[in-house]
This record gives sequence, C-alpha cells and structure tokens, in this order.
Amino acid sequence: MSPPAIVFTDWDGTVTLQDSNDVLTDNLGFGYEKRKVLNDRMLNETLSFREGFDEMLRSIPANGHSFQECVDYLLQHIKLDPGFKEFYYWCHENGIPLYVISSGMSPIIEALLKKLLGQQVMNHVTIISNGVEINGNDWHIVYRDDTPFGHDKAASIKQCLMNYDLSKKPYLFYCGDGVSDLSAAKSCDLLFARRGKDLVTFCIKQKIHFTQFDTFRDILSDIQKIVSGEKKLEDCFE
Repeated sequence: MSPPAIVFTDWDGTVTLQDSNDVLTDNLGFGYEKRKVLNDRMLNETLSFREGFDEMLRSIPANGHSFQECVDYLLQHIKLDPGFKEFYYWCHENGIPLYVISSGMSPIIEALLKKLLGQQVMNHVTIISNGVEINGNDWHIVYRDDTPFGHDKAASIKQCLMNYDLSKKPYLFYCGDGVSDLSAAKSCDLLFARRGKDLVTFCIKQKIHFTQFDTFRDILSDIQKIVSGEKKLEDCFE
C-alpha cells in the first residue's frame, strides 16, 4: 500500500523545543562553555559530530549521574513543539507514516513521547535512533553505525522506504534543525528546517531546497496543502 506521504523527523530541537543532549551536558555534564567550544568545532568541521557528541555525553556519567537520573531530569524540563500533537494526530488519522530519525538515544525519546503524548503513541510512531549501554551508574551511547554522525539517517530512510509501494510516488518530507540532518535532507522531496538553526545555514551553503518553520503547525499547513494538490512542492522552496 502506498500512503499519500511519509514524514521523517529529527527529535531533539525539532519535535522538542530544547535539545535534550544539550540540556544534559549543560546541567549535568561539563557545562555550556565547553559544549559551545565543541559545537563550534563541529560546525567548522574540525571535529566530527560523533567525536564531539561522544565527549559531551561522557561528561555526564563522569560527573556521577546515572542514566535514570538523566531521564528523570529530562522528563521535568523538556517541552514539546506546540504544534506537534496536532500534527501527530493528523498523520495518524490520514494514514501518513511518521518516523523519528534521531542521533539521540531511543530510551530517552520513548520516555519523553510517552509522557508528552501518552502510551498509545508508541503504536503509531516508529523511532530509529541510537541505543545506550548501562552498567550500574556508568553508561554510554551505542551508535547505530560507524559513520561520522554515528547514525546515517539517509540509510535509515532508505531502509524504511523498502516497506512501501513507491510506484505511486508518495511525498517524502523531513523535518530537522541541525547538521546531523543533512544526509536525510537529500533523501526527501521537501525539507522543513527550524528557523534560525544550523541546518538553515548548511542548506544555504550546500544549495539544498528547504523551507523554514517556527512550529509544527507551519509544517502541517504546508503538508496538507501539498497532499491535497492545493500547493506544489516548489512553492515551498526558499
């Protein structure tokens, strides 16, 4: 069966208003200043995303914080994009598959989704992300692959698409905010990039078609119009 569209989305800073890994690093790890230095190196490509991300996350258990402490902290502080709940229900009601394709850790995403949208959401949203290995109070991220991002999102999207009949060419959408979303952006018909974030800068630099969004209400409006034929993909390009 071919759905009218398939939506892939990043999680941290896209579906959520804050990046959970940044929140953990700033408050439980080595802090904002050191994270900012690593972020700048990742942006100017003198440090791979995987290396920088790994160093940030390792600072958290090094400060004595267990993985469960991290989950509990995030459940108290992370908020959902104000338009995502409506977007999720619309996708579900209209038979549009929704995938979370993330460089974060699955147990954290699952815990937040269940708290913010309810247990039933796990039946309708597929999470493809990194794992975590826990040994007492010590823990570390387990990457999906050996790529510089630790998770080749384009490869994950390609694998997901094998589950569908693509002969009717469903629209493929991706929503993101950061550099780890670049490979995924090239795999879809239209990229929604959160306004003012790093992904916008990289798309302009690499001449990738995109449209900016402030909340998932913007994304919902555009996708509804594209799927209904009211709007063409190219009308959204910036």
